[in-house]
Amino acid sequence: MQHHANISSTDRVKVWDIGVRLFHWSLVGTVVLTYFLIDPRQVHRTLGYIVIGLIGFRLVWGLIGTRHARFINFIPAPMRLLSYLRDMLQRREARYLGHNPAGSVMVIVLLITLCAVGVTGYMMGMDAYFGQSWVEDTHKRLVNILIICVLLHLAGVIYASWRHRENLVLSMITGKKDGD
Repeated sequence: MQHHANISSTDRVKVWDIGVRLFHWSLVGTVVLTYFLIDPRQVHRTLGYIVIGLIGFRLVWGLIGTRHARFINFIPAPMRLLSYLRDMLQRREARYLGHNPAGSVMVIVLLITLCAVGVTGYMMGMDAYFGQSWVEDTHKRLVNILIICVLLHLAGVIYASWRHRENLVLSMITGKKDGD
């Protein structure tokens, strides 16, 4: 996991490959549509399948993709995460070229939550679970958890963009960030 506390160069380096960027923005669009298009159910269901397909792609890409896409290069040890969060509170956190430890954990939490939403959504359409209120209730609770996670993710992006004077949204569009 590479981080840079004092990045001063104006050189732009490729961080996010096309696979990560297409996944990210496709997921954003599909999740938003899925949230708002509950009826007709078939459209909602199809969008849910697309979300699961995107997650499947990201899981594979997390194993074989480029450096900053691979999970092995950004999943932090618990102490590294706690240290980073402590440093954030003291406003002295390091800038990371790829995912910072908090962002790394959020990626994993979002993927797991989206999978759980997808599984419960799929279960709602199965004969074995059709009409079971606990499945629908769980699905709705997981969607609410997902919304909270997305809001935390957005807050983290805004905070890190402000703290490190860089536009992280733009970097997820262009794939480039200021290097070191």
